[in-house]
Amino acid sequence: MAPLALGIDIGTSGARAVAMRPDFSTAASAAVPLERFGANGRDPAVWWAAVEATLHELFSRIDRMAVRAIAVDGTSGTVLPTDDAGRPLAEPLMYNDKVPDAAILAVIAGTAPEASAAHGATSGLAKALWFQRLPGIHAVLHQADWIAGQFSARFDISDENNSLKTGYDAEARRWPEWIAATGMRVELLPTIVRPGSVTGRLTAAAADLFGLPRDVAVVAGTTDGCASFLATGAAAAGDGVTALGSSLTIKILSDRPISAPRYGIYSHRLGDAWLAGGASNTGGKVLAQHFSLARIVELSAAIDPATETGLDYYPLGSTGERFPVTDPTLQPRLLPRPESDADYLKAMLEGIAAIEALGYQRLAELGAPKLTSVRSVGGGAANAAWTAIRRRKLGVDFLPALSDEAAAGTARLALMGAKQAGLLL
Repeated sequence: MAPLALGIDIGTSGARAVAMRPDFSTAASAAVPLERFGANGRDPAVWWAAVEATLHELFSRIDRMAVRAIAVDGTSGTVLPTDDAGRPLAEPLMYNDKVPDAAILAVIAGTAPEASAAHGATSGLAKALWFQRLPGIHAVLHQADWIAGQFSARFDISDENNSLKTGYDAEARRWPEWIAATGMRVELLPTIVRPGSVTGRLTAAAADLFGLPRDVAVVAGTTDGCASFLATGAAAAGDGVTALGSSLTIKILSDRPISAPRYGIYSHRLGDAWLAGGASNTGGKVLAQHFSLARIVELSAAIDPATETGLDYYPLGSTGERFPVTDPTLQPRLLPRPESDADYLKAMLEGIAAIEALGYQRLAELGAPKLTSVRSVGGGAANAAWTAIRRRKLGVDFLPALSDEAAAGTARLALMGAKQAGLLL
């Protein structure tokens, strides 16, 4: 019986799970939408119900007795307050929710180092400061921490990636002293471990719920973005991954951290390497404001990607950009509009590809390795015309992604933990 490790991804629309063998091949996968359990996708009870249903579906396809480890990834910057039993005390603040308290934002701005990812109204630290005033609060956790706690009953632990936006110093590998100067009660912050570290074992209740062995290891996970990178198989310095979803996100594996908040750039730590990058406001969401998916497919077939339209577009859905430039006043540039819808779409695809190229160029200028290859994930990765345009703009090898499932990247971390614990024998 080949051992298996499970990766769980809890996202904005649903839960996904992947069972992975030690050779990194996928044994089975499953997915369940959050909406099956209620309209409120920010309710932790809905998150857990979706995870539970996803795992029951997954276990119908594998031998559950082969499971050796479980790890979880969640949306970066999603934070919730809990009591001493891990029960949520308020509705979580999601990754894109802004803290409305100007005083909290001002104290962070005046205290946190410029390179810290804790700046901004959506930061984990701003949310932690907002929540710490609640009566009975025992801990401030990230989404992945709380889900993992349902398996291990550890509601006091997090990983280096999810904690970055809460102010964790990934270079020094500790909570920095300046956090206390913001007024944050540091005893509410979780203990931090490296992604892939074993944090506990299944509780009797969790083992009974899923019919799993009691010695299954619970392993520290990561953010959804880091998990998506790991899933592709990118592993060498200079390997880049571009996510072409509703927004454009790029990450490159680096031998050093790159932090430049003025360009919306920060780095996650992965072992002794770094994952540097940022997210632009351009992407598929902008395209969807102009064309339906069916129309995009139809028009893309008529595009000649080897030629240029000559139009210098900067496709945005509204005012403001965060990466590779930070400019809240930047206006969309989508004029002049050609008569042909195919040319209009082509010019937008060229514009997004140019932003992608500028992003990787910006990272290199700041000390990241020169881009050597790109793996693409997200819905846009399937568009052949867009891929050809991007290949021409970037001028590097385009390699296939082993998987575009964040849960597969998290399963890799679970395998790492199982191996360290000697559970793959």
